[in-house]
Amino acid sequence: MLKRMFVAPDPGRGRLRFAARAVLGIGLAVVVCFGAGHSLAGAVTGGLAALLALFTVADPTVRGQAVTTALLPAVGVPVLAVAAGLHDVPVARDLAFLAVVGAGVYARRWGPRGHSLGVFAFMTFFVAQFLHATPARLPELYAAVLLSVLSAAAVRFGVWCYERRLPPAVVPAPPGATGLARVTTRQAIQATAGAGFALVAGQLLSGQRWYWAVGATWWIFVNTASRGETLVRGFRRVLGTVIGIGLGLLVAVPLHGAPVPTAALVTASVFGIFYTAAVSYTWMMLWVTLLAESLYGLLGVLSPGLLALRLAETGVGALGAALAVLFVLPVTTHATTDAWIQRALRCVHACTAEAAARLAGSATADPAPRVAELERLLGRVRLSVAPLVHPLNPMPARKARARRVLALLDDCAREIRGLVAVAADPEASHDARLAAACWRVETAVEALTAGRWEPLHRPADSPAEPVLAHLHGLERALAALAEPLRTPFVARPAEAEALAGRPDGF
Repeated sequence: MLKRMFVAPDPGRGRLRFAARAVLGIGLAVVVCFGAGHSLAGAVTGGLAALLALFTVADPTVRGQAVTTALLPAVGVPVLAVAAGLHDVPVARDLAFLAVVGAGVYARRWGPRGHSLGVFAFMTFFVAQFLHATPARLPELYAAVLLSVLSAAAVRFGVWCYERRLPPAVVPAPPGATGLARVTTRQAIQATAGAGFALVAGQLLSGQRWYWAVGATWWIFVNTASRGETLVRGFRRVLGTVIGIGLGLLVAVPLHGAPVPTAALVTASVFGIFYTAAVSYTWMMLWVTLLAESLYGLLGVLSPGLLALRLAETGVGALGAALAVLFVLPVTTHATTDAWIQRALRCVHACTAEAAARLAGSATADPAPRVAELERLLGRVRLSVAPLVHPLNPMPARKARARRVLALLDDCAREIRGLVAVAADPEASHDARLAAACWRVETAVEALTAGRWEPLHRPADSPAEPVLAHLHGLERALAALAEPLRTPFVARPAEAEALAGRPDGF
């Protein structure tokens, strides 16, 4: 875990810029809220709104990010009104909270924008419980949300919009399916069931802080798509919380809410959340826990007993998520992994076809976007396979096969990148051997995605020509993939085909 934090690559200093901009944007939002005469509760609400605006909005284009950011208050303000209005009606409040959980997860079917708006809606309801918001406080909280989102937008799109110099991110389309075959539908039901368990059990632990358990369940479901991913994320959340509480006892509790050092700790926590989110969920949760401890210190209620309660509520939330993914419409890790591998292989097919057309002289063929899509799909494969290669996985044979699949897919990606680089050379030419090799690659991919496990062509020679060398390397990797894919992913149920999005092949 330490290695992932301190040695993880940061190409272009993307994570550093992401974290530094977050500190600037959230700091500006808090200053604006205090400047407008808001109370500490209003500033906390504004800071959280700015954090979410900078953290969760992930549309592929800057224009799309701006539109999503503008829509955040349109979702958050009504939810905040409902949460405050039901403050003194516990049963209605709890049912409304569960409805927000289900709707927030289901909204992911509309891609990054749906995900961002769903998270903002949930966290708006959550912060209303955190602050015990009542209707009398709504005008201040409305103003805090609006001012903070505007402040975050001013920093993100005006002061420091480094995304304008980057190519648009390639986001894989959500798997196509209907009804209960759609992952987001299943997860919405799972999350609602898990949150229901966490809500009831959390209230048995504490009538004041029960929402911690619901929050833990919610965040465990974020960015997961299978049973294994959710269980691993739950483990990492609990581990990060435990470490964060240990650090909080050493750092946050002794501060006793002193404004200046606590503000410094809040700043460091915000930076840590944004800087570590992409490489380690455990580290991110450590910083989230320190941030929460700092805020409770400012509110004057931080104590060792409160930290113990937070740990217990987090455990309840993780248990609720585990029970939901195990027993409520489970989405198996193998089915999800198989679906993403199929999509990655189809992208290999498309990259090869585009590169061959480019070498044949086509002026419209451009394999570069396909390569970017392949990188994104391989990232999703790695996320899906993570439970199978986790150190706590008790099945070494499956772990070894999963690692073999990842290594071979990386080989495929390396050869594809080399092939595309050669195809970009205006002097590269097409010949019969290239056409035959491309045809063999396409045939191999079709065989793998169709579940035909007969021995595939494995060329032995390594030709001097760069194009043929890359194609033959790709053929060897695809041939080697047949055996490990056959064993762990032999079952190809309708669920896997629905997740893959294109069960009819090419």
